[in-house]
Amino acid sequence: MRRERKAIMRLFGVTVTRLWLLSLLGVVLGSTPASAQVRAYVTNSGSGSVSVIDVATSTVVATVPVGRAPVAVAVTPDGTHAYVTNAGSNSVTVINTATNKVLTNVLVGAGAAGVAITPDGTRAYVANAASRSVSVIDTSTNTVLTTVPVGNMPKGVAITPDGAHVYVVNVVSKSVSVIATASNTVMATIHVGLFAPVEVAITPDGTRAYVTAAGSNSVAVIDTANNKVLTNVTVGRGPAGVAITPDGTRAYVADAAHRDGEGFVTVVQTATNTVLTTVDVGFLTTPVGVAVTPDGTKVYVTTGSEFAVIATATNTVVVRTTVGRGASGVAMKH
Repeated sequence: MRRERKAIMRLFGVTVTRLWLLSLLGVVLGSTPASAQVRAYVTNSGSGSVSVIDVATSTVVATVPVGRAPVAVAVTPDGTHAYVTNAGSNSVTVINTATNKVLTNVLVGAGAAGVAITPDGTRAYVANAASRSVSVIDTSTNTVLTTVPVGNMPKGVAITPDGAHVYVVNVVSKSVSVIATASNTVMATIHVGLFAPVEVAITPDGTRAYVTAAGSNSVAVIDTANNKVLTNVTVGRGPAGVAITPDGTRAYVADAAHRDGEGFVTVVQTATNTVLTTVDVGFLTTPVGVAVTPDGTKVYVTTGSEFAVIATATNTVVVRTTVGRGASGVAMKH
């Protein structure tokens, strides 16, 4: 047990760098609803801010100060608000996306990490990494409705397209808690059998959940019908963020640990659950957060102090832009 704890500490930045700890605590793919313009919201863990990016030009159009160590972000389905978790402030900052101004801050549990919003936009589910719980926020009042106990160090959060279930990844417990939204209780616990699972994304048809395991260099594929692990896909080192294309054919996985100084994103073909290709996103980069544009043509990857844009047609990097320090979480507003 002591050896395992040491391995987790190494994984979360004691020997890998503090920046990776902040980054690893911050990847969520938000909803992509209809609105006037596509924007990407990027959390800057080291700068206490969120960068707002115009996807059409890949330029930063606004910077919004939030709480301490912001790590994850999700956008409401109607595109009107962005919810940002602040691990250092134990809070969630709510941003009005029309003005890119802070509307309010909601206190949650200790170590606010992953966040996801229900398809109807009425609830935000926030993983509290240090509290072993999930806070459920009523988005109409921005108050905490209830708190759901889960496993040890909950991190990644994703919600099924029908809004019925929330999948919460527990890093230390090596498990996924499945919360029924009707009752806000845990109805299943999936033991993934991999070391340090961190993030999760669900396919558009709701049939599969992809869970990255940073300590096992792999992705567990869960059948959501029976909550069993179907298979494990070997990817690059220290996989963190994961996002799935709108057509459900590919999963893009950020490999947060360098390979010979280079940062990579692994592309998994979901039909066969095999690696299609890997994308080099730059020297000494730390790929962490991943989000796909609503039209599926681009993938945004946070890499420490910048983001890289991958064209899905060629799986090559077409743009790099500097943002704040410790860029980690990223979500799309449409």
